[in-house]
Amino acid sequence: MNLFERYLTLWVFLCIVVGVVLGQFFPAPFQWLGGLEVAKVNIPVGLLIWVMIIPMLLRIDFGALHEVRKHWRGIGVTLFVNWAVKPFSMALLGWLFIRHLFAPYLPADQLDSYIAGLILLAAAPCTAMVFVWSRLVNGEPMFTLSQVALNDTIMVFAFAPLVALLLGLSAIVVPWDTLLVSVVLYIVIPVVIAQLLRKALLRKGQVAFDETLAKIGPWSISALLLTLVLLFAFQGKAIVEQPLIIAMLAVPITIQVYFNSALAYWLNHRSGEAHCVAGPSALIGASNFFELAVAAAISLFGFESGAALATVVGVLIEVPVMLSVVYLVKRSQGWYEQKDL
Repeated sequence: MNLFERYLTLWVFLCIVVGVVLGQFFPAPFQWLGGLEVAKVNIPVGLLIWVMIIPMLLRIDFGALHEVRKHWRGIGVTLFVNWAVKPFSMALLGWLFIRHLFAPYLPADQLDSYIAGLILLAAAPCTAMVFVWSRLVNGEPMFTLSQVALNDTIMVFAFAPLVALLLGLSAIVVPWDTLLVSVVLYIVIPVVIAQLLRKALLRKGQVAFDETLAKIGPWSISALLLTLVLLFAFQGKAIVEQPLIIAMLAVPITIQVYFNSALAYWLNHRSGEAHCVAGPSALIGASNFFELAVAAAISLFGFESGAALATVVGVLIEVPVMLSVVYLVKRSQGWYEQKDL
């Protein structure tokens, strides 16, 4: 992991502090930035999201999809957890914690928005950071690559209907046109641009491609951190008034990470899949494409929404929670390889 990735939680925390302080003392510039919109899409944030996502998507080789058949059991388990379990388990956890257990301590007018943010966070599997997690558990690299490529392909078609379904089940009205625009802006167009750039760079050779990835890699996290400063500049008042909101939003997110990673890990064990596949499968099954979630939340509900704040909390806890899953996967390898259990 590079410096940005290793200390992502620290950088996010500092962005919270900087954003809140700037929002309290210099509200006018941020209100002006928040007003720069076209079709409900904030232009500065839209550009930042592209800078954030495209370098990550450059790593995806859709040509690796033919590798899917070599690890069909692990692929099947991960797809089941990513698309049939995780979004629905998050919706359930959001309903339990946000609408019921924590409801007396949260702003009543933001409850639906918080749940929407949690659903957006869980509805898209992670695209980039899973390569880091997979490397840390000595995962099968071609499985990880083919799984991510397959998830990205499915996401183009399934993200909008799945989010609309879950938000509808939660009695949250979301305009379809805004949701579809978000999918086109933050999935389809970045994927196309990234794949065109990837082909152009690879024509110069693998060494040149790797050097370019190394140079632009920090752009993604830098754009993410700048986006967070803007978000927390708008969210600052709510956070100062109720600082426990972040802790309460972190509870369902943390539970769903451990639940889904454990489920994927156990299902791979029961299916007889190798540990080098089960490890990344569990990690892909649990982690979230938080960059997309943040972008969609801003487009659908706005900078100052509870949905935007909920997705940012996902960024805040991503690294420490996922590193703990990495630790558990590595420590349990001996148990996993006892096939008679």
